[in-house]
Amino acid sequence: MAETVARFRSVVLDCPDPNALAAFYAGVLGGAPEAEDGGEDWVVVQVPGGPRLAFQRAGKDYTPPEWPRSDRNAQQLHLDLDGGSTWAEIDAAEEKVLALGARRLQAPEGEDFRVYADPAGHPFCLCRIEHGG
Repeated sequence: MAETVARFRSVVLDCPDPNALAAFYAGVLGGAPEAEDGGEDWVVVQVPGGPRLAFQRAGKDYTPPEWPRSDRNAQQLHLDLDGGSTWAEIDAAEEKVLALGARRLQAPEGEDFRVYADPAGHPFCLCRIEHGG
C-alpha cells in the first residue's frame, strides 16, 4: 500500500446559495449546516458516519451542470447515495428527496439507480445496494 500523502477533507459543491443547498443535503443525509468564517459563502455539513460536504457560493455566472450532456456544462461530479436494498426503500427515499427540492432526471431502465438533480442542479443518484446480511 502506498504512503498517504494527504487525508480526505471535503467534497465541495459550487452553488448560488450555500445555505439552501447545505440544508437540502442535511435533510437527505443528516447533519446540520454550519456557516464557517461567520459568512454565508461557505457552509459545511458533517454527514454522520460519512464525509464532510461543503458548499461554496459561486459567482453570478454560475451555470449548473446538465446531465447527461457532455458538450457543455458537462457533469463534472455526481454523488452516489445508498438509497436502500429494495425498490420500496428507493421509492421512499425518492419521495423524500423530491419533497426536499430535488428533481428527477432519469430512471435508467434495468439499472439499480435513479438520477436526480439537487436544487442547484448537481446530479446525484439513489442507488439500490444489496446489503450483506
